[in-house]
Amino acid sequence: MADRVRVARIGAAHGIRGEVKLWPFTQDPMAVAEYGTLESEDGTRHFEIESLRSGKNFLVARIAGVGDRDAAEKLCNVDLFVPRERLPPIEEADTFYHADLIGLSVVGKDGASLGTLSAIHNFGAGDVLEIQPAGGGETLMVPFTADTVPTIDIAARRMIVVPPATSE
Repeated sequence: MADRVRVARIGAAHGIRGEVKLWPFTQDPMAVAEYGTLESEDGTRHFEIESLRSGKNFLVARIAGVGDRDAAEKLCNVDLFVPRERLPPIEEADTFYHADLIGLSVVGKDGASLGTLSAIHNFGAGDVLEIQPAGGGETLMVPFTADTVPTIDIAARRMIVVPPATSE
């Protein structure tokens, strides 16, 4: 498991005073401001959220040191990470940090390999798993639901996925 967890992504600039759209990956979207200093993926840049408010389908953040639209635009698509030890422990069954799922082996109900979980996306209607087939080729996208993913075994580093039937 990773020692840092991605908690948000900076989006486009919002307005002219240096605010940015922020896409949190936390169960409580506003919690991203409670984790202290956030880091870029490579750990070379650090970010402090000075203020955070709700926007339409996103958050609006003011980040320390970002005072105008030009500076805000340069941060677009920067992923923000926090050390795992700053996150609250998971206490509910069937609740996971996405970072713990990426890289899991994905198998069908029959045990046949489907590939590796490469990403988890949310395009607005719930989480979607992106599975990279073992032999390469086009990725498989499936909804992250109890019906589609009946079993997740973190200790064994695998999940069972039952792709939904498709009608042609």
